[in-house]
Amino acid sequence: MPNKTIYVSDDDLPLFQRAQELAGGTLSAAISTALRRYVEVEEGRKQGYDEIVVRVGPGLGRKQRFSGVLLAELERSGNEGSETYRVYRTRSDKFVVHIRKSEAHVNVGPGAEKWTTGWRAWIGDWSAEQTWTHTPASSSVHVALTLDDLRAVVPEELYKLVVDVADQPVIEDLDV
Repeated sequence: MPNKTIYVSDDDLPLFQRAQELAGGTLSAAISTALRRYVEVEEGRKQGYDEIVVRVGPGLGRKQRFSGVLLAELERSGNEGSETYRVYRTRSDKFVVHIRKSEAHVNVGPGAEKWTTGWRAWIGDWSAEQTWTHTPASSSVHVALTLDDLRAVVPEELYKLVVDVADQPVIEDLDV
């Protein structure tokens, strides 16, 4: 394997030493990993894709990252909370669906059904005898390989929006 010499300034030496520690003792592994990631992100950016970071799981959850472009978004709300769907196309022509659900408060006590009919039904019912459930906010990611797979994951109105834009190029070069 060929040797390459890298000159490191004194100010950057602690950074290189820490990278070597994190890579398990070999600076070569740290540099290769960093360069691989850099090339992947920059090639995607030149093709018109952004680096997307989404949270997945309950509450703040954990982060997941991919290269993609947002195709369409749908938000809908009801008496128990809201849902946001975002559909991205990835560099490998898959569809990533990020679904975020808000926290939900649901009345399950006596007379609970009137809480779903609107605020006018609540007037005059300020009883201390109420029971509520609480569901924390959550989010999830689904990967669809094809448009047909996507149809099973998203609401029909969002699916139609995605179909309308799915075959459009990420970047269109204009000859002007």
